[in-house]
Amino acid sequence: MIVVIGAGLIGLAIAHELALRGANVRVIDAGEPAGAASWAGAGMLAPFTESLDHGPYEELCARSLALYPAFVRALFERGGVDARLRLDGILEVAFTHSEAQRLRNRPSPVRFLERDEVLRLEPALAGSVVGAAFCAAEGSVDNRRLGRALLAACAALDVRVDAHVRGVALEADTRRVLGVRGPDGFIPAAQVVNATGAWAGSLRGVPDRARVPVVPVKGQMLALAMPREFVRRTTWVPGAYLVPRDDGRLLVGATVEEAGFDRRVTARGVRALLDAALAGMPSLADLTVAETWAGFRPGSPDGLPYLGETEIAGYYVASGHYRNGILLAPVTASLIADALAGKASPSLAPFSPRRAAGAARTLTARAAS
Repeated sequence: MIVVIGAGLIGLAIAHELALRGANVRVIDAGEPAGAASWAGAGMLAPFTESLDHGPYEELCARSLALYPAFVRALFERGGVDARLRLDGILEVAFTHSEAQRLRNRPSPVRFLERDEVLRLEPALAGSVVGAAFCAAEGSVDNRRLGRALLAACAALDVRVDAHVRGVALEADTRRVLGVRGPDGFIPAAQVVNATGAWAGSLRGVPDRARVPVVPVKGQMLALAMPREFVRRTTWVPGAYLVPRDDGRLLVGATVEEAGFDRRVTARGVRALLDAALAGMPSLADLTVAETWAGFRPGSPDGLPYLGETEIAGYYVASGHYRNGILLAPVTASLIADALAGKASPSLAPFSPRRAAGAARTLTARAAS
């Protein structure tokens, strides 16, 4: 038995991959499956627009982007839910010549577009646009639909998903995992995967030497109700990104805040997003604000995820993905499933949870504050 704690996109993707390989897997979540950051994100798939500084990390993200078409197609064929993948490119727009010069220096596959070409792609942009970086290979996925697609595909494979299970704790001796304990008793498991996102560092029962210093990074977002094709593709303007959905919503995000688990949507946060969006696209001003929300990205001190086995044999972590959890779901599922089968890829080495062993005291202090 393999137990996956956390039924977000990462946990469900891992469970789905394990079930495809014939494993007996059970998923447990403290809340609603495919909720939390999986529900709150914008679904951007942007390893190159994000301008990641770490070579291995950008390679990991690019590898996951390449997996996405087959990933969502397989989920649709198995569970019947279309995650609405759109790989129609991402624009990062410049409104000053200095910013345009910075974007001109982006490496391939990003290319620079002059003002007239940018406005042909996105006519709603402010007329003061100077140019934009464009990556045709990137795009977005509807993360809320992706969660439903993963749940349906897991159900088709007879994966058990237990929701609203509070107080789950890891059980382990000094060397290895024994299982997990919850309100209904002990579940024996030879392997346990911690995929609890922003809560990964505070899972009960984990010995200090195997803890990872994952902390919540709050992000507020809002959605505007827009006419179809008013904004055609994911567009970054200074201070915000705009992600169109097929259902007529335009997502505007996202703040970056160290606010613990404070889920409130604030006037300051909404104003900052609207100011940035309207500066880049003034014609959005008359659209209706249809929804606001906040979520918690799982952050790590070095900005890299924790992927793989810990100091406790059989205890694995798949968290700390920060802004790229949705993007990294397919490759994380594949790599973690390989590791559980004893075939850990060398590409996991930069993301090993064991690099966090020295940070256990810091994490414990944060959790207690």
